[in-house]
This record gives sequence, structure tokens and C-alpha cells, in this order.
Amino acid sequence: VRRPGMGKYCYLGFSLAIVWIGVYSYFMVEWAEVIGATVGIPPLIMGLTFLAAGTSVPDMLSSVIVARRGEGDMAVSSSIGSNIFDILVGLPLPWILYTAYPGKPNTYAVGSEGVGLSLCILAIMIFLVVLTIHFSGWKLTKTAGIMMFVFYGLFLVQAIYRELPFQICA
Repeated sequence: VRRPGMGKYCYLGFSLAIVWIGVYSYFMVEWAEVIGATVGIPPLIMGLTFLAAGTSVPDMLSSVIVARRGEGDMAVSSSIGSNIFDILVGLPLPWILYTAYPGKPNTYAVGSEGVGLSLCILAIMIFLVVLTIHFSGWKLTKTAGIMMFVFYGLFLVQAIYRELPFQICA
């Protein structure tokens, strides 16, 4: 609901919303690390499951809202655009800020083992999603939704298998 005369506070309201998102995100990551360490879940698995779901819920809700208004294109575009924004802004901006801080090194080492395989799996997942939508007549159907859940389940299974130290019983 818009109230007359309150428009001058829109920038302040937006800025405060960003600050609150930052605060909640910080605590969400901290608590996920603590809970994962307590229960014995590796950080990678916590990131792929709980943190991924926690950060994707707002995207999902906005997609549901616009899809119910009949704007299916906007719902799909929002999901794709959100992920592109996360990769091209959400990842590099903290690195830029970290390295720009006086006294910090100019580089930040990132574990890169398995990145090539992860990128191949990502490409396969994208291909499978596009293929599913193609066979659904370029419509988001119930079957396509179920298939995407199956793909996500397969993704989680392979990620957990690659991360956890399984011992083969002989």
C-alpha cells in the first residue's frame, strides 16, 4: 500500500532491506556451519542443500507469485537471471571487497579440486532441464516439474557420493 508523502523514504527502505538481508545471511551461514559441524555434515553438503534451499526460497516465492499472475516467462526469467546475478555479482563482489581491504592479500585461494567435474555436471543438468522442457512442448508441466526434482535428487546423490568418505566393505 502506497502512502502519499512516503516516497522520499524509498531509498532508505531499500538500503535497510539490503542491510537486513546481509545480517540474516551472515547468521544463516554461521548457524549452518555450527549445525553441520555438530551433526557431522561436511560444509560442502550444507552448502549444496540447506544454504542453497535457504537462499532460493525467496526466488521460488517470487516465481510462484508471478506465475500465478499468468507471467510464466517472468517466473522462468527470474530464476535464470537470479542465478546469473549470483555467479557474476554475488561471487566476485565479496572477493573484490576482501582484497581491497588494507592489509589483506591481493588474492584469495579457492579450493579447485573437482571444479572441472562440477562444471561438466552443471552442463549436463542444464542440458537435461532444457531437454525436459523441450519434450514438454516448451511448457512447464507437472511432469517437467517432477523430472526437475528427480534431476536435483540425482545431483545431490552424486555430490554427496563425491564428498563423503565412503568405505567399501570387503
